Amino acid sequence: MTTRDKPWIFRTYAGHSTAAASNALYRGNLAKGQTGLSVAFDLPTQTGYDSDHVLARGEVGKVGVPIAHLGDMRTLFEGIPLAEMNTSMTINACAPWLLALYIAAAEEQGAGRAALSGTTQNDIIKEYLSRGTHVFPPAPSMRLTKDVILFTTREMPRWNPMNVCSYHLQEAGATPVQELAFALSNAIAILDTVLASGEVDHAGFEEVVGRISFFVNAGMRFLTEICKMRAFGELWDEITRTRYRVANPKHRMFRYGVQVNSLGLTEPQPENNVYRILIETLAVTLSKRARARAVQLPAWNEALGLPRPWDQQWSLRMQQILAYETDLLEFGDIFDGSTEIAAKVEALKAEALQEIAKIDAMGGAIAAIESSYMKQQLVETNTRRLEGIERGEQIVVGVNRFKETEPSPLTTGEGAILTVPEHVEAEQVARLNAWRASRDAKAAAKALAALRAAAAEGRNIMEPSIACAKAGITTGEWGGTLREVFGEYRAPTGVGRAARADVVGLDEVRRDVELVSKRLGRRLKFLVGKPGLDGHSNGAEQIAVRARDAGMEVVYEGIRLTPAEIVNAALEEGVHVVGLSILSGSHVPLVRDVMERMRKEGLDDVPVIVGGIIPPEDAALLKASGVAAVYTPKDYELNRIMADIVRIVGGAGQKAA
Repeated sequence: MTTRDKPWIFRTYAGHSTAAASNALYRGNLAKGQTGLSVAFDLPTQTGYDSDHVLARGEVGKVGVPIAHLGDMRTLFEGIPLAEMNTSMTINACAPWLLALYIAAAEEQGAGRAALSGTTQNDIIKEYLSRGTHVFPPAPSMRLTKDVILFTTREMPRWNPMNVCSYHLQEAGATPVQELAFALSNAIAILDTVLASGEVDHAGFEEVVGRISFFVNAGMRFLTEICKMRAFGELWDEITRTRYRVANPKHRMFRYGVQVNSLGLTEPQPENNVYRILIETLAVTLSKRARARAVQLPAWNEALGLPRPWDQQWSLRMQQILAYETDLLEFGDIFDGSTEIAAKVEALKAEALQEIAKIDAMGGAIAAIESSYMKQQLVETNTRRLEGIERGEQIVVGVNRFKETEPSPLTTGEGAILTVPEHVEAEQVARLNAWRASRDAKAAAKALAALRAAAAEGRNIMEPSIACAKAGITTGEWGGTLREVFGEYRAPTGVGRAARADVVGLDEVRRDVELVSKRLGRRLKFLVGKPGLDGHSNGAEQIAVRARDAGMEVVYEGIRLTPAEIVNAALEEGVHVVGLSILSGSHVPLVRDVMERMRKEGLDDVPVIVGGIIPPEDAALLKASGVAAVYTPKDYELNRIMADIVRIVGGAGQKAA
């Protein structure tokens, strides 16, 4: 009888609206055969704000579940025995806090720390490069990561304290070589921080290395992706063996989970995404030596909006069919001995090692962030990717080729995508206020004081954070206390250096920019703004780069701005057009807020355009409120968008001049 390998952990990335609604979703998915949980937190939670903070407006419950205190965490896992669960939490800047809440909730269930298994993502470096939920400057952020690593190594033998996350690097445009090099440089920076702390001997450090996991991406070039994963494993073994003298082969193993590519999901003909997801899944399951330990798949309609439970079930069934109906798990590695695979793996390794050496020479990953080197590289490669699609050099079925289609029955009718009701935010704020009012105020103040002292004195942050969780401290209070000690940080955008002047097809747009600028009496000025907490800045960066290439003067200050800050910038800079990029689903309240403030400031003659994952009914609503144009993922032709902007400004008259 053939012995089958155990399948990987089946997950779906889930959480929205409220802790109670997300709990129902988790329990439903577990009943359908999901074997682990992957928690999506909303943006206020990820960035250390309470649901009633000004920056949280419109963001509560949109891209994940709001967790403001222990009561929310308790509700999130009600009826789910945490001692028996493997839980992955996508949380980075606030990883110590959410882990503290998770430990406190588990202890209420009677589950000790040593019984808990799962992963906190806890990779702050990639937040500066791609996802944008960083809070503190690099040095204290690395210290918090180190604190979680050392605490869990000591107290939680079944917990992965971080996964080095190359997933979002690919989403930001990274090539396979950049994904390898940047992620491994990231891991080196983390391990060097642990070593430099002097808080662990070599035996303990080997244990730390053995706990580091990775979270990767897999795109459509699936043979290259297979080679990338094999290269990851070989490079990690080499780095940990030679650079860090890790003797135990078990501790040098490359362990990773995966969510396959969301960047390549298309809004046109979204049913084609089912095939894309399956092909990408093969990249991380076919090669036994480089097989993922856990897989979570996006839903086919995530380029349209939040997936429904049925959509997530479809992705779960894909994994189950692959694992249980095929003979995949009955064979050794089917790629061993392939000369083509071996050659590609060696080529990827050689290029990645060159890039790692280059980053090392700069002083490591943190220095490469502060100089904007890595961010600039990602912006440039993403620019080339988009240009390839625009020119038809990179074929995307249903987008730039084979666009003729029958209407899809999957996307029609009411409830085709999940939406978060507007009342969710007000109800969450009401529960938050009730929580604050019901707790022991003296105990809460004492716990916060102890947290502040630990942060200021350099002591491990975890035990004081767990004490805060049990004392009823909120996410915003925890984050606010550490902001007072550590300060905040705005990462370089990478846009300025990435602007280029060789983009094909811009001659006509450049001429129109010159004509309109002459009529205005000065250079056409375009403000690109990201209101709210959405840190996915790839689209905004590409618009800013292309607008600058087209000859416009561009104002782009990066992520996480309040509507008031955006309107103030528009007023002070004297811009002719405002572009708002919002991918979190919060477009209606945030755009409405910006436009109301612009009217009050006398800027009602300055046109506003909006980009994001925006359903047709919301696009109609925005246009009815005065928005000049709405762009969604189907609008991939950036030169056409530039031409639209020039036309819109030209038609708006010269009042803004």
